[in-house]
Parts: sequence; structure tokens; C-alpha cells
Amino acid sequence: MDSGDLTYPSLGGPTASGGERTSPPLRAPVPAPAPQLGENPFGERPQRPQPVRSLRKRIGSIFAAIAAAIAKFFAAIKSLLLLLPKLKLLTTSGTALVSVAAYSLFWGWEFAAGFVLLLFLHEMGHVIALRREGIKASTPMFIPFLGAAIFAKSLGDNALAEARVGLAGPILGTLAAAAVAVAGAITGSSFLLALAYVGFLINLFNLLPVVPLDGGRAMAAMAPWMWFVGFGALVALVFVYPNPILFIIILFGGMETWRRWQARKTRSLEQAAYYRVLPRHRVLVGAVYIGLIVALAFGMHETHVLTTGGHSFGSI
Repeated sequence: MDSGDLTYPSLGGPTASGGERTSPPLRAPVPAPAPQLGENPFGERPQRPQPVRSLRKRIGSIFAAIAAAIAKFFAAIKSLLLLLPKLKLLTTSGTALVSVAAYSLFWGWEFAAGFVLLLFLHEMGHVIALRREGIKASTPMFIPFLGAAIFAKSLGDNALAEARVGLAGPILGTLAAAAVAVAGAITGSSFLLALAYVGFLINLFNLLPVVPLDGGRAMAAMAPWMWFVGFGALVALVFVYPNPILFIIILFGGMETWRRWQARKTRSLEQAAYYRVLPRHRVLVGAVYIGLIVALAFGMHETHVLTTGGHSFGSI
């Protein structure tokens, strides 16, 4: 090799057999792979689209909010139920005010208030009797145009106790109506006499011998078969004086009469023990029952007031 020749090392190519280095062979450029669908043609890898989860998250949030609201609602209901024993007075007074407002539409608020008071005293007769039997009872709750009601786990351990509880309401109710009648006679107030008349009438109606009325409770100790007589009389009364309240009483009375009579037909020892009443106790219950009917009929006769048009004032 001449000293004037310069050789350059190859860029890694092999040496020729003659000892001279050859230039690297020319290679065809390898074409870049075609960009795939969704890839950036400029060489940058695009971000893959994330799954669409926003709608699911929103739906999940909505359901979670609904579940939380339902849980809070039931928690509030539970708290209210726990507070109900402490709200007995509020329940009594609240339903009494609603009843006064309802009856005021027909009789005026003064007469309505007096009528609700008489109902309260009637129901308190039941409450007092139940407590004497050792049974816890609720305070009266008023139902517009249906009267009032109390709630207890039972009416006593036997038919005699049931009769005592049933008759206690009309006894105290009759005494309350009689007090109003005396006040009306002393003062000459037609208003008080009319109020007493309605009080006597309500208590007399409750002595019909059909359950769940008070007279039906008395018949449990006297003669349970009288339930069917009382039920028939109530049905006949509907044809004479059609009234939606009577229809409701017939509905519940029919179901209760059938249930109790079917239970008696079992002739179980429990049923026999419940309806076992001594003869003297039957006579005593019967005397109180008939005495109440006579007293109430007499009270209605003495307090019956006629308006100038000849119509009964205070009768319903």
C-alpha cells in the first residue's frame, strides 16, 4: 500500500480478500410498519381510551343515595315508634281536636266539644276497668264519625272479666250524660239537654248485643248465642236507617262473631275455661245490662228536645 493512500476503516463491514477494506454494502431501507388503526402516524403511541364508567358511577351514586334515604326513613320510623308510649297524651288530644273539627261541620264547635268529652269519659270507663283487671290499656284515640277506641292486649282472663270491661264504658258514659242532663234541667239549657240526649243515645247503641260493641262483651258472660240475635237486629236497623257507620259495624261484627263462634265450637279446655261463669255472676251481669238499658231509655225520654219546627235537636 502506498504511503499516500489512506484507508478508512469500514463501518463494521468485512475485509476484502485482497486485504483492502471495502465500503459497507448498500441495503435497501426497511420501510416502517404501517400505523395500526388507532395509532398516531407520527410515532407517538396514543393513549388508549378508558372504559366509559362515568354513567355507571352516576347510577351507583343515585342508588346509594336512595338506599341511604330509605335507611334514614326507617330509622326515623323506629324512633317514632319508640316515642309513641311517651306521646299518648298527644295522640289523645290530637285525635280529639280532629274529631271536634269534623263534628263542628254539622253541630258547631260547642256541641262537638261536649260530644267528644262524653266519648272520652265513656272510653275511660273501659280503661279504668282494664287497669283494675291488671291489663295495660292505651289512652282513648278518637276516630271522626266512628267514635273512639282504646287498645289492649286482651279484655280479661275470662268472659266475666270481658263483661266487666265492656259494661264499664256505658256505666261511666251514662253517669256523664246524666250529669249533663241535670245541669241542663237546672239551668233550663236546651243545649245541655240535647247534648245529654246524644250521650244517652250513644251509650244505648253500644249496648246492642253484638261484638265488638259493649253489649256483645256483656253477652260473652251471659249468653253468647245472643250475638246472632244482635247481629240480626243490626242488619234490620240498616234497612230502616241506612247509615255507612252501621255497615262498618256489621262488617266487623260479622267477622268477629263468626271467629268467636268457630273458636267455641272447638270445645277446647281453654274455651271452656274462658266461658265458665257462675250463675250468680250471670244474673249480676244481666241485671246491670238491663238496668243500663232502662236508665238510658229513661234519660233519652227526659232530655228529648224539639225545635220550633218539630225536629229533634241533638239527635243523630
